[in-house]
Amino acid sequence: MVSDFMNLLRLTNRCLLASILLAGSVVCGLAADPMDLVKEGKALNAEGKQDEAIALYRKALKASPNLYDAHLAAGIALDLKGQYADARHHLERAIELAKPENLTQARRTMVVSYAFEHDCAQATKLEKPLFTEQVAAESFTAAAETANELARICLEALDQNAAAKWYQIGYDTARKNPKLTDAEKDLWEFRYYNAQARVLVRRGLREEAHKYVIFAKSILDRGTNPDQARFYPYLAGYVALYSSELTTAIMELQKADVHDPFILVLIAQAYEYSNDKPKAEDYYRKVLAINTHNLSNALARPLAKSKLVSK
Repeated sequence: MVSDFMNLLRLTNRCLLASILLAGSVVCGLAADPMDLVKEGKALNAEGKQDEAIALYRKALKASPNLYDAHLAAGIALDLKGQYADARHHLERAIELAKPENLTQARRTMVVSYAFEHDCAQATKLEKPLFTEQVAAESFTAAAETANELARICLEALDQNAAAKWYQIGYDTARKNPKLTDAEKDLWEFRYYNAQARVLVRRGLREEAHKYVIFAKSILDRGTNPDQARFYPYLAGYVALYSSELTTAIMELQKADVHDPFILVLIAQAYEYSNDKPKAEDYYRKVLAINTHNLSNALARPLAKSKLVSK
């Protein structure tokens, strides 16, 4: 009887171990919970293991085809892999399945998906209704931020007219808030000058762009928004980069948030245009080491990947 008990114990332990190693599979009558698979997949995705993450999401969806979290997570991982059409298939399903409290998250994730392809037109189709809803609810600050988000996508898609339009809408909408403090008014003034400088330099109007950099700095010098000072090197570096002032661009951008993939891709371009390919490639690799699904990474990752595709 002791021998039989020990054999049963060993068999049970093997079953449990196999269930862990083969997540999502039915082993010895045990099946992994679909949400556990999604959680494990997210951890793998954060490590840059998109293929492994997607395999777990597919197992979760096989067990629970209408699982919102699995569709959303699959879309995110597929975007990071560059499989945008497949990503949007899952994100569309996530939007269909989203509960009211998750709908904005799902829609914004889809907006980011379109940003990976610098698709201003499709992003507009999603952001404009959200903006309209926020204005109707008198959520003027949220609506202004939505407009600015869309403007940024359009700017990097080289649709300067759409970018200028939505940045102006964002500024005007923010100012509709009757409860804006003086500090908040300065904040939106700074964001407006920041936006104008970037739009102008992408239009090739370098001197005008530099004037708006000075205007933006004058707002910061009032000291009403000290937390915004960290965005000045990004602005100065961005305008310098697209003004072909490469030494200045590198110097300024390296003072900015070097954990931001968009900052990193700007630095990479500055080195590339300076004919320093090793440093450029190093920064492009740093971009690809970041596995977040946000607007900054969406605007940076595809370029970095294209630069290293033959490496």
